[in-house]
Amino acid sequence: MATKQTAGAFDIRNVIAGLIGVYGVILTLVGLFGDEEADKTGDVNANLWAGLMMVVFAVAFALWARLRPVVVPDEEPPGDQAQSDAG
Repeated sequence: MATKQTAGAFDIRNVIAGLIGVYGVILTLVGLFGDEEADKTGDVNANLWAGLMMVVFAVAFALWARLRPVVVPDEEPPGDQAQSDAG
């Protein structure tokens, strides 16, 4: 019986989650410790809220990739094998 292979780290959802997560953490830290210029955003800390939403988005993508992994086929489809044998 063949074992299922998954894309693992090469799944694009993991790459997206990693990038968005890093940017989200940076924005969250800037929102917490950065300059307080709330006049530009109507007294809302835009960096903090955008960073938190990006972290939530990254966690959702990582969970999606973990719970529904992409299964990589082990074999060639039958149509491709017939064409390579004939040529």
